[in-house]
Amino acid sequence: MAGLLSISEPNADSQSDLLGQQNASNNGFLASLATDATKTDNQHATRYSRDDIAQLFDLPLMDLLLKAQTIHREHFNANEVQISTLLSIKTGNCPEDCGYCSQSGHHRDTTKLQAEKRIEVDKVIAAAKRAKATGSSRFCMGAAWKHPSAKDMPYVVELIKEVKALGLETCMTLGMLDTNQATQLADAGLDYYNHNLDTSRSYYEQIVSTRSYDERLDTLENVRNSGINVCSGNIVGMGESRDDRIDWVHELLKMPKAPESIPVNLLVPIAGTPIGDKVLAEGQLPVLEWIRTIAVTRICCPTSYVRLSAGRESLSDSEQALAFMAGANSFFYGDKLLTTGNASQSSDNRLMRELGLTAQFAAPRQVPVKDAMSGHQSQVVLVD
Repeated sequence: MAGLLSISEPNADSQSDLLGQQNASNNGFLASLATDATKTDNQHATRYSRDDIAQLFDLPLMDLLLKAQTIHREHFNANEVQISTLLSIKTGNCPEDCGYCSQSGHHRDTTKLQAEKRIEVDKVIAAAKRAKATGSSRFCMGAAWKHPSAKDMPYVVELIKEVKALGLETCMTLGMLDTNQATQLADAGLDYYNHNLDTSRSYYEQIVSTRSYDERLDTLENVRNSGINVCSGNIVGMGESRDDRIDWVHELLKMPKAPESIPVNLLVPIAGTPIGDKVLAEGQLPVLEWIRTIAVTRICCPTSYVRLSAGRESLSDSEQALAFMAGANSFFYGDKLLTTGNASQSSDNRLMRELGLTAQFAAPRQVPVKDAMSGHQSQVVLVD
């Protein structure tokens, strides 16, 4: 008993010493990051080891948000956000078996999703015009394919050219691409190609079995080599661990260059999908862990657009404000993301006003002009 009695509670001085040691450790780590705040993505890829990323996730939340916002402001206008609109150009009956997705043909008997054929070109263009009129600068088009077929390529090439002619940036997500397909999309003028890694390599087999992690990376390599900007993110809250989220960020940094656009999705659990049913039964990931993931992504990929995508419709204004504080600077407009709900546009406009956020304007259209006498080629900006 005497031995037990000799164990005393820490007094105020010892608690202060302990807090001082913890703060010194955190401040030292933050200071080491600050010295590299203006380096390029490639340098960051060699700077941040997996252990560094794990330390970021473990920081006190306020320290993490402060560092993320500081880095964000060094590379972007502080209160400006890029707005995109997403349209499903071909819905349902996808041959992939992604466990979270209602569009998978493997889950159609339980999700009851009605498959649709390709949308006609003129209807896509009408939707793009509406998107631009309401403030979007990028128009994203998604098709539920394992990969586009030869007969699909003229269709998607036409869409890219027509949407770009409106003065909008273009993005597509069509499944896997080979080198020839990536080149065709690049020649058509595609700005971004989306192909999410979804999660870590080790957890990936719990999500999908119809294609491998390396096949996803091969598509991203084909996209990068063609000259198209890479858009690749994840979905948090699928039952993965924090280690999986750390590994996913580390995977981005192992690429030759971090993706220019990184969607950080929060799973919208859909009844009838294997992962959706599991999460609905066991409980969803706390929102603050999603916000931590956004902040760590911003710190590790300082020049990338970090996008709020799926899952945003369930968040409060305060939670969305924290996500922007964490360094998110892109989101989707519109009431629907492919097949899941999204925050209403009127709610987004109200929230932007309250937070003092402004929309990034669509990039001006440029056309090449060649001087007949000198042969000099330049770009002329067209004003709509």
